Amino acid sequence: MKISKAQSQANRARIVETAAALFRERGYDGVGVADLMAAAGLTHGGFYKHFKSKADLMVEAAECGLARAANGDAPLDPKAFIDYYLSRAHRDAPADGCTMAALCGDAARQPEPVKAVFAAGLERMVGTAEGSEQGAEKAEDAGVRERKLALIAQAVGAVMLSRACPDDSPLADEILEVCRRAAVAQMETGGA
Repeated sequence: MKISKAQSQANRARIVETAAALFRERGYDGVGVADLMAAAGLTHGGFYKHFKSKADLMVEAAECGLARAANGDAPLDPKAFIDYYLSRAHRDAPADGCTMAALCGDAARQPEPVKAVFAAGLERMVGTAEGSEQGAEKAEDAGVRERKLALIAQAVGAVMLSRACPDDSPLADEILEVCRRAAVAQMETGGA
């Protein structure tokens, strides 16, 4: 039975969104095509009508997850964001959480197109103004960029390290707490 173009596009979007969540939860190697398609409510055979390979889907799913994070409904208060990002709630819900924290380790071992999506996502996260022509403004922008990169790296790394500990480990909570306090202190002193 032939499906409409609109239904085919909806199916593809469902596959990408499902993959984005499953990849965040289980990692790239923890999700097979058959499991993915079943989770999306579609047949295994339909996968290759939408994607040439799992790697192509990984690129689109990463773009989807990173765009979702970059296009939040409203700007968040930076302290509230840090409090949430470096929390057990975020740590314990990788399928619903940050793509960077969930998949950076996996992305490092993937083909260049996947790495390029992560690099572009990081650039969007940093969001440093570009195009300044005056040297002082560029130096200030560079300082802001450095502080944002450091804060993002610390936050993402903290979540990754916390997730690597056993769930009930006091160390898992300590990592989040220490990094949350450091991030808030950095923001309060004009660090980000």
